[in-house]
Amino acid sequence: MGEPAIVVGDRKELTYLLSQAAELEHGLMCEYLYAAFSLKSSAGPGVRDDQLAAVERWRGMILGIAAEEMLHWAMVQNLLTAVGSAPFVSRPHMPHQAKGYPPGVQLRLLPFGEAALLHFVYLERPEGMEGADAEGLEPAGPPIPPMTPDEIIPRGQQFATVGHLYRSIEQGFALLADTIGENRLFIGPAFQQADETAFGWPDLRPITDLASANRAIDRIVEQGEGARGDWASAHYGRFLAVVEEYRAMRDEDPGFEPAYPVVAAARRGVEGIEPEVYISDPTTGSCSDLFNAVYELLLQLIARYFAFGHETSQQRQVLAHTAVGLMFRAIKPLGLLLARLPVGPDHPDVTAGANFQLPYRASFLLPHRRSAWLRFVERLEELAAFADGVRPPVGSEVLVDVAAALRRAAAGMTAHIDTT
Repeated sequence: MGEPAIVVGDRKELTYLLSQAAELEHGLMCEYLYAAFSLKSSAGPGVRDDQLAAVERWRGMILGIAAEEMLHWAMVQNLLTAVGSAPFVSRPHMPHQAKGYPPGVQLRLLPFGEAALLHFVYLERPEGMEGADAEGLEPAGPPIPPMTPDEIIPRGQQFATVGHLYRSIEQGFALLADTIGENRLFIGPAFQQADETAFGWPDLRPITDLASANRAIDRIVEQGEGARGDWASAHYGRFLAVVEEYRAMRDEDPGFEPAYPVVAAARRGVEGIEPEVYISDPTTGSCSDLFNAVYELLLQLIARYFAFGHETSQQRQVLAHTAVGLMFRAIKPLGLLLARLPVGPDHPDVTAGANFQLPYRASFLLPHRRSAWLRFVERLEELAAFADGVRPPVGSEVLVDVAAALRRAAAGMTAHIDTT
C-alpha cells in the first residue's frame, strides 16, 4: 500500500513543507557529521593498522554524503526563495525524538556503528520501501491525521520516507503552477538564490519556473534514495555497502571498534530541553561551547547570504566563502577533537562528541547590511579570543589553529564593511 496523500492546496502549506524538508536535511547533515567525527583516526585499541584504511574511507564517504545533504539544504533554500519565502536555517534541538515529524521519522546523534548505519539506511530508503529503524528508534506515537483541503492553517502531514515528502512537494508545485500560474508562483528573484559560484556545486542553480523546481527536487531524491530501482551510488546504496563491509570486519575481528565511545553530551540544557549526559570536564565544555558558537554564527552567515540586503555580488561571495571556511577550519577540527575529549569524571568511559546544540530556535536573520557585518566580525573576534583562553588538550594544536582561522575570517570580512 502506498503512502498517504499529502495535501498542498496553497503557498503557505507548500512553504511549510519546504521548511520541514530544510529541517530534515539540516538534521541529517548533523547526524552524518557526528558519526564521521566519531571515527578513530589512528590505530590503537579497537583498530588495527590494516583496518585503518577502511575506517578513513568510511569517514570520507560519510563526510561526502553530509556535504551532499548541505547541497540539498541549499536547494531547498532556493525553492523557498523562489516562492517568496525567507530562508529556513533553524531546526529542532538535538537529539530530536519525532516531535512534529511523523512517528517513524526520528533523528538522533549516534556514533558510527551498526545502529547508526541501520538508522541511516532506514532514513534514506527509497519511497515505498518497507523497513525498520535501528533498535531504540521505534516509531513514537500515532500517525499524523490527514489534512483536509479546506484547512487554512499549515501543518505537518504523514510521510514515511523523505522521498515521499519531496514527491508530494513536487506535486504541490505542479498544482499551484496550474491554479495560479507559474508567474504568480515563482515570485522570488533569481539573484537572491545560490548558484554554483557560491559553494562550488554544479547542481546548485536558481529556481525560476516549474521545470527548474522539478530538476532540483529530482536531484535531491536521486542523490538520497537513488534513481528508480538504481541506488548503488545514492546515499541509500552507499550506506548499505558500508553495513555489509562493517559486519564482515566485525565477523573477522570481534574486537573491531572503529569509533570513539561518544555520547550526545552537553554542558547545559537549552529552552527547557536537558541533555541526558552533562559535560563536566572544563576543557571539553569550553571546546563544546566554541564548536556550537561557531556553528550558530555559520548559520547566521548562510541566512544572510540567502536573505541579503544591498550586498554586492562580491560581498555575497565573501559570506559564502567565510561560511565554507568555518566548516573546514573550525567545525571539522573541533568536531574531530571533541570525539576524543572526556565528558568528565562522572562518566569516565565516554567522550563528548560535537552535539550541534543551538542556543535558540528563533530566526537567525540579522537586519541591515552594515550592522550585520559588524556583528559578524565582532563575533568572530570574540570567538577567537575565547579559543585563546581555553586550556588546550595535551598535545593538540586545534584551538590555536581555529583561533587563527577565526581571525583570518574576521579580517577578510572587515575589508568589505563600509566605514559609515
